[in-house]
Amino acid sequence: MNPNPKLDVLTPHNSQLIIIDHQPQMAFGVQSIDRQVLKNNTVALAKSAKVFDIPTLITTVETESFSGHTYPELLNVFPDHKILERSSMNSWDDQKVRDGLKANGRKKVVVAGLWTEVCNNSFALCAMAEGDYEIYMVADASGGTSKEAHDYAMQRMIQAGVVPVTWQQVMLEWQRDWANKGTYNAVMDIVREHSGAYGMGVDYAYTMVHKSPARLPGNHETLAPVPAPIR
Repeated sequence: MNPNPKLDVLTPHNSQLIIIDHQPQMAFGVQSIDRQVLKNNTVALAKSAKVFDIPTLITTVETESFSGHTYPELLNVFPDHKILERSSMNSWDDQKVRDGLKANGRKKVVVAGLWTEVCNNSFALCAMAEGDYEIYMVADASGGTSKEAHDYAMQRMIQAGVVPVTWQQVMLEWQRDWANKGTYNAVMDIVREHSGAYGMGVDYAYTMVHKSPARLPGNHETLAPVPAPIR
């Protein structure tokens, strides 16, 4: 056994994911990251977890009275998941969450949540102190009410032993080897849809270099250019 478990890379067999309070009212308060980018990254992380069959918990706070319902795009990734509703800002306080984490049986917990300085921070500290979990905080699938709020919460958690990660880092750690063909195409689909310029580059390489069909629905006819008349 590795004396420092944080040196172990994340694998589909040693980690689980918890998504905390990705709800509209919570997102409205985020100022540390563009909110559309935040949503993109969170949905991409969820899709990655589904590809690798990562046990995933989705927890919400005060849905009806304040926060609103989890993003439909996120719920669409896990249409059959139960939503773990809470009253406490700290997910660790809710027995359903603790039971769910324990049932998944994995000590490495990947976390994406809102807000970084409240729900993420309190959950991370308590899960490490009371549950002996290792926390991997997805910085770009989490957001705070200001850049300072997010950054200093991340610093506090890092000082306490939390490992900072990004969504694409997590996905590619789970993939590890492009020879793992069982997940290769699904990972590339996520990259093309959610990874910005990297995804555009993959589309370009597939179609222009490898001459694969364009990633398009339907049958789009291309009309040849008509030269401008000479004047």
